[in-house]
Amino acid sequence: MAPLLLIGSVWLGAWVAGQWARRRLGVPSDERPGDELIHAAWWGLLWARLVHVGLHADLYLAQPLAMVDVRDGGWHAWSGWVAALAWLLWKAWRHPAWRQALGVGAVTGTLLWGGATWALNPNSAKPFLPDVTVHSESNGTVQSLPVLGRGQLRVINLWASWCGPCRQEMPLFAALQATEADVQFLFINQGESVQDVRAYLQSAKLSLQGVWLDPSSALGPAVGVAGLPATLFVNADGQIVEVHFGVLSEPALKARLRALREAP
Repeated sequence: MAPLLLIGSVWLGAWVAGQWARRRLGVPSDERPGDELIHAAWWGLLWARLVHVGLHADLYLAQPLAMVDVRDGGWHAWSGWVAALAWLLWKAWRHPAWRQALGVGAVTGTLLWGGATWALNPNSAKPFLPDVTVHSESNGTVQSLPVLGRGQLRVINLWASWCGPCRQEMPLFAALQATEADVQFLFINQGESVQDVRAYLQSAKLSLQGVWLDPSSALGPAVGVAGLPATLFVNADGQIVEVHFGVLSEPALKARLRALREAP
């Protein structure tokens, strides 16, 4: 929902700024101050991405194409807000007649974005792992998910063998599981039988530890995702630090592991 909220908020702010400028301030129709809110959003997103990549340059330089793959969700939010505000202030300085309209539009968009974000997640505290029952692929043991790896940093991947993006990122998870000893990787299959899971792992030649089955596909809805793949980053207290929906590149995944280790 976050991208949709951002698009909707920017569009509403731009529309309000345009209407305010024409109807309240008498700005000519060929002048479009509302467009500057859209430009500010683009500059903010660009700067947020550049700062994120810069902070993790050692990871992204190894795979330069990952820099432009924004599906990984790598943004430095505060830098983006500062860049967007700087753009609006510059435009307001150059066009004094637009100042009030730009301010009203920016406030409108910000209030919509903030209010909708809060409504979707009124509890700002990090949620704990839900009490979902999972079954071990290796021996059929039944366990509650929060118990698995308790006290450790965890990366929990929700996947299915029919999911193309899941298959795309699975070798990366397998490689990192073998090298990142301080993090426990758990692979929670969604809704498939143990026979299907084993057949896929064998055909893909994947040697994974921590493969579990969620027969009723309860985990996704419990953490607020409706598609695959999804990855949860969980601290040692069992709190979900981040939920990422979609494919993760190697630099993006390593950057999140770095943030997970540094998180309080």
